[in-house]
Amino acid sequence: MVGYSAAVIRRQQFLIRCLGGGYNSRNKNLHYSSLRMQSLMGGGGLTLESDVISILRSITPSLDPSRHKGQAGKIAVVGGCREYTGAPYFSAISALKIGADLSHVFCTKDAAPVIKSYSPELIVHPILEESYSVRDEHKRSTSAKVIAEVDKWMEIFDCLVVGPGLGRDPFLLDCVSEIMKHARQSNVPIVVDGDGLFLVTNCLDLVKDYQLAVLTPNVNEYKRLIQKVLNCEVNYQDGTQQLLSLAKGLGGVTILRKGESDYISNGEEVSAVNMFGSPRRCGGQGDILSGSVAVFLSWARQRVGKGGWSASPTILGCIAGSAILRKAASLAFENKRRSTLTSDIIECLGESLDELSPVSF
Repeated sequence: MVGYSAAVIRRQQFLIRCLGGGYNSRNKNLHYSSLRMQSLMGGGGLTLESDVISILRSITPSLDPSRHKGQAGKIAVVGGCREYTGAPYFSAISALKIGADLSHVFCTKDAAPVIKSYSPELIVHPILEESYSVRDEHKRSTSAKVIAEVDKWMEIFDCLVVGPGLGRDPFLLDCVSEIMKHARQSNVPIVVDGDGLFLVTNCLDLVKDYQLAVLTPNVNEYKRLIQKVLNCEVNYQDGTQQLLSLAKGLGGVTILRKGESDYISNGEEVSAVNMFGSPRRCGGQGDILSGSVAVFLSWARQRVGKGGWSASPTILGCIAGSAILRKAASLAFENKRRSTLTSDIIECLGESLDELSPVSF
């Protein structure tokens, strides 16, 4: 992906400086020599290696004994239906493994017992309904009850993840659309993945102009977004400029385009995280990413809110979330090789974060 202005490069240099970039020599023996954020300009392939470790360390809160439950993050995942119970679990448990204090899942009644059986750590709300279980004459009242139940919790959440295991039931998607509208009204950041992207692509106004929204499309989901927003096909020769145009077309929404390198843009700047990773492409890694980005976004927002920073919390959250997933996938693959599963990667999240950002008290 090539092609964007020198002004964007200057912006990225400023981003690293304002984070207090750099790490001292005693940390050089850590296994992150290949961890880098790339910025590409023109056809010359100019690469700026920026210290992603500085971003991780700057936004990851210390483990302060004076802090209370909830201050390290309260994440909610909206997803989980009869067919898909693993995805919301992967997203929610990843948030906890990275360091969030509380992780909620809002799912259908059929999915709830299964998700609860995976882990007692999650707070599971069996409130979503699918069309087959609701009579037409009861849909309006049922929808109102669902929204009211979510609203009781909305103000406490630091970030909402929409889409993992959501499915495409029309009534369910209508309810989730209303939940997203209420999240916007409450100024709660939203990370959209999986079937949430299907919903957003068909109703762009759900996220348009909301600068606390993050979309995490894979190659096919990205293609559909390009077609819908820019009315063209994916341009692999000028991909960076097209990514900028897509984010601008959505009014400053942050897009994390997943791939061999993860490209990130909010319409003003483009970053690319290219480190570690794994050749194993087992399903569920995108769910880990959504939970990871949610936690780091909430931490970055807290850090930026303290003043002195002009960096975008959504950009910082995406960079950190991408980096930690890639590191964990690399560690898991070292041990499991072809048999690596998403659950193996999740078990490496804590070790990965501690290696890249050692615990401080």
